Amino acid sequence: MPGSVQVAATTQPGLDTDADTIAVGVFEGEQPPSGAPPELSQLLESGEAKRSHKALALAHAQGRRWLVLGLGGRGELTGERARTAGAAVHGRALEISTRTLCLQLPPGVSAELAGAFTEGVVLSDYRFERFKSPPPEPPRADEQPAPKRLERLLMSSPDGADGPDGPLGEVVAEAALVAESANAARELQNRPANDLTPTALAQYAEALGEEIPELSVESEGSAGLEDRGMGAFAAVAQGSEQEPALIVMRYEPAQSPPPGAPVLGLVGKAVTFDSGGISLKPGAKMAEMKFDMSGGAAVIEAVAAIARLGLPLKVIGVVGATENLPSGRSVKPGDIVMASNGKTIEVNNTDAEGRLVLADCLCRAVELGAERIVDLATLTGAVIIALGSTYAGLMSNDEELAGQIAAAGQRSGEIVWRLPFHEEYDELIKGTYADLDNAPEARKAGTIVGGAFLSNFVGDTPWAHLDIAGSAWDLGRAYAPKGASGYGVRLLVELARAYTA
Repeated sequence: MPGSVQVAATTQPGLDTDADTIAVGVFEGEQPPSGAPPELSQLLESGEAKRSHKALALAHAQGRRWLVLGLGGRGELTGERARTAGAAVHGRALEISTRTLCLQLPPGVSAELAGAFTEGVVLSDYRFERFKSPPPEPPRADEQPAPKRLERLLMSSPDGADGPDGPLGEVVAEAALVAESANAARELQNRPANDLTPTALAQYAEALGEEIPELSVESEGSAGLEDRGMGAFAAVAQGSEQEPALIVMRYEPAQSPPPGAPVLGLVGKAVTFDSGGISLKPGAKMAEMKFDMSGGAAVIEAVAAIARLGLPLKVIGVVGATENLPSGRSVKPGDIVMASNGKTIEVNNTDAEGRLVLADCLCRAVELGAERIVDLATLTGAVIIALGSTYAGLMSNDEELAGQIAAAGQRSGEIVWRLPFHEEYDELIKGTYADLDNAPEARKAGTIVGGAFLSNFVGDTPWAHLDIAGSAWDLGRAYAPKGASGYGVRLLVELARAYTA
């Protein structure tokens, strides 16, 4: 995306690079590396600099700006702590007008942790400025405005025998690519609904298909939904003047997948604006409902990232994009619709629209041959009450798939918490006049009930549902504090990697 920070790995110490600011990581009980200016040790001895996690202190030496970055105990450095430390040093670097930052890691830090530091910096560098006006007056010739974003990031590991062209360089480059893919999802999420319509989202995905080898993308509108018998998806879309879009992405890797690797299906809810329909939402914070397409954004960018990485795994992405608006044509409470697998659904709350869209999208993923399916959706407010923004809610009909997702969440920092299924939850979603009820009045186990509803549209295919309503925006992490978070992109890429290992 435009303005992205350029990232490279190096085995040169910071002083030997052309960086204007050098951040040196220091663990508890350890000293700055040999060759570092004595001012850094003096800061530590005086107590002005600390070795505790994310602590920062500034020094000027040898014509450079130096940041002492505390990393805490060596054994305590996880991927997520590396990301938050990277975010901390990024913020301080911009405060002192850094353009090229070199982050020099202590000896013994793995390439994987170097990748996590990279993610923290790159994610922190994202800004949504699509609709910002330029400054009224350009700076004077003798003035250089403070940068809003980094120009370059150098990840330095002087003891890294694998070098910038080996595993270190590969991991750092891939981490930067995946983080930029998450930032691209954030850009989609942050766009307002009058700009990012379902058609505009489909056009964006189609442009990715033209750009990336081995990736093909096609989309269909309301006529396609009708032809495919997608009555649930079409019911949500019928209230808007904007054409819906069923977006299908297919990634066929150039390299043959390893034996036993499944065809991975990724399904995303992309309601580009959700007013609630006839069951209208309260006006407060309704503007945030532009984020109701976050699951679709994550799927689009995750499939693109998997294709750019060239992972040897077949992937099918299905995204259902529509608006949910009240009008004389809108689906009404009490209406009965039929999904493409023949299941009939009582629409007792038009604000429970995401599960209607996903029902037909899940059926499509099964039809296209997906052998493992993961769907992502900002589905319920109940998941925010249960888990806040820390965890996404995970529900699954398959133990192996659920375990793979949980492990991918730990590696990516996009952690999940599994919620149970039980036959009693299936009883809650039985309809009175149709097979299923999209919004049982009892209001029990709201997040689980949403997942139980969706389980009716995958048959025997191993499937998992991720409710990301609490994590998709205003995440509160150091590298994604406000606005869109891009949640799910990094997790899905990690899941794909697990099937190619």
